[in-house]
Amino acid sequence: MISRLNAALFVLMLKVFAALPYRWAARFGEAIGGLLYAIPSRRRDIVHINLALSFPEVSEAGRRDLARLHFRHVMRSYVERGVQWFGNGAKLHDLTELESEIDLATCSQTPTIFMGFHFVGIEAGCMFYSTEHPVTSLYTRMKNQALESIARTQRERFGAVMVPRNDSAKRVIQSLRRGVPVMLAADMDFGLKDSVFVPFFGTSACTLTSISRLARLSGARVVPFTTEVLPGYRGYKLHIFSPLPGFPSDCTTSDSRQMNAFLETQIRRMPEQYYWVHRRFKNRPQGEPAIY
Repeated sequence: MISRLNAALFVLMLKVFAALPYRWAARFGEAIGGLLYAIPSRRRDIVHINLALSFPEVSEAGRRDLARLHFRHVMRSYVERGVQWFGNGAKLHDLTELESEIDLATCSQTPTIFMGFHFVGIEAGCMFYSTEHPVTSLYTRMKNQALESIARTQRERFGAVMVPRNDSAKRVIQSLRRGVPVMLAADMDFGLKDSVFVPFFGTSACTLTSISRLARLSGARVVPFTTEVLPGYRGYKLHIFSPLPGFPSDCTTSDSRQMNAFLETQIRRMPEQYYWVHRRFKNRPQGEPAIY
């Protein structure tokens, strides 16, 4: 657990990374990730299991190469928190490309829920968006209060309003009614409450229904977005897509299927950048054995 002293050292380290040339920091993170992958660990096992379930058509050697590359991306993303949390807005702008299929100016007139996914670049994309537009962003509370306080303060530094996921419904509706869009991600396994089991790469996955329910309550359109880490240490690309058609429907299960199907398409574009270290198949339908 990170103590206050360790949290202060962590902040100092991130500030150092923010001051370094982006390429240097990124390469350092990749090197750490490569070293960690070489050490047997529970997280490495989780990544291997997730990839075996999701890409059975890929050879075992191919999946191990993908897992190794994923570890490099994950650790690089942690190092790059330095730029995202402590770098200036101009540097973040220089590093981020924006491609939007909607006119972002319309978000103040049309209630909009931006649906994100846990690719390694999600932090950069959300931070970049907040430098240009007002936004309310949902987050999951951390076990360590010192680290949570740091993360929340830095994520709000360009004007975003961070709302804990457990306190979200009322504040999301209020934000949307004020013409402020909401960013959230619902692609992790947070337990059986307010979730359904729908396929994710052919395996039943416990999937939150929160986006469907919030969109139905508020009348908001649901606009997916991804942030890709670009090759050649060029930074990031925030891609904002067109609203999901027919979403929400009158069936949360159908909506969850549509959400997972869209996510699968995006993962296939950049499989090494999805957050495979998470136990995506942690909870199982009744009667099915544990996966991990």
